Amino acid sequence: MAKVAYIGAGSIQFGPLILQDILMSNKLNQDSLEICLMDIEKSHLNEVIKHGEYLKNKLKRDAKIISTTDRDLAIKNADFVICALEKNRNLYWSQDFHIPRKYGFKQVYGENGGVGSLFHALRNIKEIVELARSMEKLCPKAILLNFSNPEHKICEAVTRLTSIQIVGLCHGVFIGREQLCELLNIPLNDLTTKACGINHFTWFQEIKRKSTGENLYPILKTIEKKGDWLAKWHDFALGRILFRRFGLWPSPASNHYGEYLRWAEEFVIPQLQFFYDPYDGHPWENNQIPEGVYTADRVNYNREWVKDWDKSLLPVGSSEEIKLENDDGSFKSSGEIATIIMESMLTNDKSWLEAVNVPNKGSIPNLPDDLVVEVPAYCNASGIKPVKMQPLPEAIAAIIRLHASIHKLLVEAYSEKSKDKLLQAILIDPTVNSYRNSIDMCNEMINLQKDILPELN
Repeated sequence: MAKVAYIGAGSIQFGPLILQDILMSNKLNQDSLEICLMDIEKSHLNEVIKHGEYLKNKLKRDAKIISTTDRDLAIKNADFVICALEKNRNLYWSQDFHIPRKYGFKQVYGENGGVGSLFHALRNIKEIVELARSMEKLCPKAILLNFSNPEHKICEAVTRLTSIQIVGLCHGVFIGREQLCELLNIPLNDLTTKACGINHFTWFQEIKRKSTGENLYPILKTIEKKGDWLAKWHDFALGRILFRRFGLWPSPASNHYGEYLRWAEEFVIPQLQFFYDPYDGHPWENNQIPEGVYTADRVNYNREWVKDWDKSLLPVGSSEEIKLENDDGSFKSSGEIATIIMESMLTNDKSWLEAVNVPNKGSIPNLPDDLVVEVPAYCNASGIKPVKMQPLPEAIAAIIRLHASIHKLLVEAYSEKSKDKLLQAILIDPTVNSYRNSIDMCNEMINLQKDILPELN
């Protein structure tokens, strides 16, 4: 019997959809399958369990679905552990975003890059490294499939500090592929790509038409040159500049790869992110937490005039409730590749993985071997084998190498409980422009998040 433990299964964004993926898989359900759903929020978990039983009935599956609020019970003897953890995401993200900007650090998103992401990372590293250490005792051979951000920082911490194999999964490259199909006017099933870099800062080294093998980069260059600058501004105006200067098309979107650049605010409008009037108090003080605005052109202008502050927030970037079924009654797929990895490892069927976050180990020649990178890979029962990529252009590699140092310092800050190492990571971040403000910002963030951050001395 294969066992899948799902930690954070009450997640609005991932819970029901990932469970659907697992139950829709014929390969995973051909033999006995146990799915253990775990979340500290029992009410959220009950809804996912209810949906799971509905799925089992509709799909005629025999899988055993159980739930628990006990993490160690969930992972005991698991073959795969899926992780989608986040506590009070929007509340803490509003701090990650606004506090550094108050001190003049022009980060554009504060999720995976920028100084806000360092605190985001420390909160989740604390939980996920503890999970991995429990896995070392209770399921040492299990694969940890991680959806929690910041992907690369978390994966690097688990890889450096434990013996557990972790794979970070993100749909960013898939968003980039959809952008390319729209620009090139070709169907997704006729597009072949290879992209690499670090999570939310990936670069397409190969863009080809699958049916003919034609290199589509020359066509993309012509199309990009003709583009109205305001068309798709929020998606890839910054990406167009990066393409012109560095020669490769980036992924997934301006407010994501812009997190790693000092000058991204010229092309991204971050002021809408968690907008509020500070005269009325801060959202983390009055509990009026605005939902994050993903991009300005996706704002719903037909909103109710009076906001219901008691309504649960959707994940940042969502504009409606997660839809679980298609119009014809069939179940939606999440589009994530966790199920493909589990299928390949259990059946030994070789699968192509468009993007995984794993230690580099020479896959991208001009980046550090121990850096967690995002690369394509093949997968079967023997594991995940990253594809050997070409060296990245030096300008891109130089940016990534700086962030590699930030990652290393951050992991050391956590493992050594060192505020000094955290400050070193802050001081070399490209968005930081003041020593004094760095100290004050760091102290304020640690004080605000002292109940959830790891110990820092």
